[in-house]
Amino acid sequence: MAATAHVSGIQTAQTPVRKKPHDGHSGEIATTADLSVATSSTPRPPATRDPARFDPATEARLIQLDHEATAHVEKNRPERTRTGYAADWNAWLRFCAEEDLPPAAVRSGTLVAFVEWCWHQPARPPKPGQQPGKLTAPSTIDRRLSGVVVTARRQLKLQLAEDVAEEARALLKAKVKEMEKAGETRGQGPAPALLVRHMEKIAATLPRNRFGIRDLSLMTLHFAIAGREHELAYLRVRDIAEDPEGRGLIVDVRVSKVAPVRSRSPSARAPTCAR
Repeated sequence: MAATAHVSGIQTAQTPVRKKPHDGHSGEIATTADLSVATSSTPRPPATRDPARFDPATEARLIQLDHEATAHVEKNRPERTRTGYAADWNAWLRFCAEEDLPPAAVRSGTLVAFVEWCWHQPARPPKPGQQPGKLTAPSTIDRRLSGVVVTARRQLKLQLAEDVAEEARALLKAKVKEMEKAGETRGQGPAPALLVRHMEKIAATLPRNRFGIRDLSLMTLHFAIAGREHELAYLRVRDIAEDPEGRGLIVDVRVSKVAPVRSRSPSARAPTCAR
């Protein structure tokens, strides 16, 4: 029969076990405690509520605030950034539709397939009746990868690894090497450069008032520091100082897509844009 034992306030069931005889005599009866059915006589403290969980009404409100925060941050991004990310995500949606994939399937393998798909897409969708132009540039494909990953994290709230696009970029890098060996050209090419003769024509059309002086100053400063539009837009008066040696201006570009940089703007030695 099973026996019970009391050890330190714990009641356990004991099961009889017959030992194997070693000398031909009958085995002795021993008991072993079955701890899997042990019960404690000590009262347990009441279960505490998880502080990270809230009632349904509060949880719904927090989810709404998350969506409102995402929309607010997205609204305050530069328009060109929003437009670029929207184009990248639309390309991803077209890829998912052709491959019968859900848009949330942003993974290492699908991103590799996305690069392969983008590699064979035209740089700009042709109009009806027109032949497709050059294929998509590698720089555009690389940006599309960034746009898809960023949108998936911010809009779909996906928890993606930092290196989720690493294999896709490795494939893109290999394709660029093959493209360069073959002498292939892709994309629409760089935009035409703004030259002094172009600025002279622009300066001639500016009004002769403080607004015209403002626009002329911005244009020549933009040209002198070779800055991007957002870099010029974020400049403040405190970021511009005269060079102590009289060689022009020192411009501290604090907000940049690449990295903050301090640029020197030389003084004009010829009336290139004189009004």
